[in-house]
Amino acid sequence: MTLRYSKILFVAAMALYATLVAFGNITDYGTNFAFVQHVFMMDTIFPDSGIKYRAIQAPFMHHAGYVLIIACETLTAVLCWAGSVRLLKQLRAPAERFNRAKPLAVAGLSLGFLTWQVGFMSIGGEWFGMWMSKEWNGLDSAFHCFVMFILVLLYLVQRDGEL
Repeated sequence: MTLRYSKILFVAAMALYATLVAFGNITDYGTNFAFVQHVFMMDTIFPDSGIKYRAIQAPFMHHAGYVLIIACETLTAVLCWAGSVRLLKQLRAPAERFNRAKPLAVAGLSLGFLTWQVGFMSIGGEWFGMWMSKEWNGLDSAFHCFVMFILVLLYLVQRDGEL
C-alpha cells in the first residue's frame, strides 16, 4: 500500500509543479515571454556563431512558441492531476486494475518530459543555441525538470503487485 501511495503522491507532486509553472507563465506572461523571445531571436549567443540564421525575429512566432509551451505545461498538469486521481480511486483495487489505471499519469509525465527535454533542451538549447547565452540560458532548469519527470515515470511504470 505504501508504494501505491508513494506513486500517487509523486504523480501529484509533478502535477503541482506543472500547475505552478503554467500558472506563473499565464499570470506573469511578460517575464518568461522575454526569455522565449531572446532565445528565438538568438540575440545573446556568441556573436560569431554560424547558426544565427536559425533566429526567428517575428513577434507572432515568439508568442506562438510561448503559448505552445504554456499549453504543454497546462496539459501536463491536467493529465498528471487526472492520473493521480484515477490511481487514488484504484488504491485498494487488485493489482491489475491499479496497473490499468496508470495511462493518464504516464501520458502526463511523458508530456512533461517531452516539453522540457525536446522544447527546452533540444530546440531551445541546441537549435537556438541557448547554451551560448549567459543571460538567457535555461538548460540547467530544464535538465532538472525533465529528469524529475522521467524518474517519476520510471517509478510509476514498475508493475504493482497484489496488496
